[in-house]
Amino acid sequence: MGQQEVYNFLKDNPKQWFTSKQISDAIHVSIGSVTMSLKKLRKSQMVKYKQTGKRNEFQYMFKE
Repeated sequence: MGQQEVYNFLKDNPKQWFTSKQISDAIHVSIGSVTMSLKKLRKSQMVKYKQTGKRNEFQYMFKE
């Protein structure tokens, strides 16, 4: 599992926001792997993200 799979999932669904749990369920990968991949994608500014209102929970979207 690499961040490419997470990136591809977001790219294939460009108009929607997803939590890491939703991404994990959709691509059948552990939540820990998805979370680490999203952190790397955030750092490289390849995805948009926003806080959901819950503590330490974010939503992610493909950055066009």
